[in-house]
Formats: sequence, structure tokens, C-alpha cells
Amino acid sequence: QVRLVESGGGSVQSGGSLRLSCAASGYTFSRYSMGWFRQAPGKEREGVAAIDSDGNRSYADSVKGRFTISQDNAKNTLYLQMNSLKPEDTAMYYCAADRRRMTTLQALGATLSVGYWGQGTQVTVSS
Repeated sequence: QVRLVESGGGSVQSGGSLRLSCAASGYTFSRYSMGWFRQAPGKEREGVAAIDSDGNRSYADSVKGRFTISQDNAKNTLYLQMNSLKPEDTAMYYCAADRRRMTTLQALGATLSVGYWGQGTQVTVSS
């Protein structure tokens, strides 16, 4: 079955960087679209970045120019490079996979319909 395991979260100061990883197993990685979502306390889960199986990428306006999504098909791993972190980036970050286009799912805000989720990794940015 599909399994997604995130790592790389932690605590950093404002302006710092982190790289999140998501190790995928149980399916053909290159055939699925992938994405990163985040959820802060008291807020809804929101899409952060997405990459479709054809390589098309999208980003939330709040992270454009600071975050970069990428994947290594040989390692079945998804990444999120986060630079210039801000306190408002503090959240639990989740990796997700779906057979449909993740860029479209995030654009539509269709978070609840995403097929597969990891358990999350916490990112805390202090000012």
C-alpha cells in the first residue's frame, strides 16, 4: 500500500532554511502527482507546493520565490527546500500523493479529496 514518510522538520530562526523529505513506497512513484501541505494550529490544512507526474509545478502565493519542490524518481523521494523562513511558516507539514494532478487539486482547495498522506513533520520558525 502507499506509504509516505516525512522527515527534515525542526526549529529554525526567521530567515533560516530547512529541507523536508518525503520517502514514498508501495506504488510507482513517477506515476503519481505529489504535493506538500501545511496546517497551523487552529487553521485549515492548505496547499503549499505541488508537482505533477509530468513535472508541472505550482506554489502558494505565500511561498513563491522562497520554497522549491522537487523529486528524485530514482530514490522515490519528494523534497521541499524552504528558504527565508518566516514565523508564519510555522506548521505541521504533510506530504501527499494522488493519481490526479496535484496542481489542480491544490488550486481548487480540494485538500480533503487527496488520496494519500504522510504523518507530518513539524516546522517551527522563531522570530
